[in-house]
Amino acid sequence: MLNQQQVDTEEEQLREQVAALPNEQRKVFYQQLKPLLRDPDTYATLNWCFIAGLHHFYLGQWQRGLVNLLVFTIGIVLLFTPLFLLGIAMLVLISVVELWALFRAQIIIQNWNNKTMHRLLQRLTANT
Repeated sequence: MLNQQQVDTEEEQLREQVAALPNEQRKVFYQQLKPLLRDPDTYATLNWCFIAGLHHFYLGQWQRGLVNLLVFTIGIVLLFTPLFLLGIAMLVLISVVELWALFRAQIIIQNWNNKTMHRLLQRLTANT
């Protein structure tokens, strides 16, 4: 489980490493980083409006998004069959799981962005 203090510390360490880069390399870092960063509000909105897993696609987590979408779709379909109670249970389960992610959107995206910064920093410093 993500710990806010650890994620904040990691972010600060990454920022210090980036600040230590030569000016030109730091400029390249930020140019390449900008389109890779994700916004917690977008993540939360996709989670809130579309419980079907679109927020996972936003992070490039295709498998998790597809599983989420599949469970949601099967749950909806089951509502119109004799197994409607199973459909309700599936929808409640996926809603509870995704509600937890909604409330933790800030730290999930902060951690995602930290990992993105770390990968980019490794790639840039490996080329020098």
